[in-house]
Amino acid sequence: MGLPEIDSAVFFGSITMVTWGIWVVLGNAASESIDPRTAAAISYLVAGPLALGFIIVSDASLAITVRGGLLAGTAGLFTGIGLISMYVGLSGGSTTIVSTLGAMYFVIAAIIGMVVLGDEVTITRLAGIAFAVIGVVLVTR
Repeated sequence: MGLPEIDSAVFFGSITMVTWGIWVVLGNAASESIDPRTAAAISYLVAGPLALGFIIVSDASLAITVRGGLLAGTAGLFTGIGLISMYVGLSGGSTTIVSTLGAMYFVIAAIIGMVVLGDEVTITRLAGIAFAVIGVVLVTR
């Protein structure tokens, strides 16, 4: 009997879930030890070379289109705003509340997907969003 195969989305999604959970807890501790803006900058100074190193050791294409570069750069802008906001929020608030609200990014992405990008709106998706919102309300109380 061999090991079951794991879907790569589930595998990497699980790694993301665990590492981002640890990142928030460590970010909270860092924000209590040093200025949260400095902690955010240090986090990105470490993450940037890690991402570049991954490009070097993988088979990633180095071809960049204007559209792709602008979209990636704009995504980085919003990532940076979110990162700084998280660290500042952690320095003055509860890890539970800041991380739970921050983790709701997928609801925003789902709504944008349905409203702007034309993803199908289904009862199941709307129910999922509603349950996520209910979950946040319960966790933050």
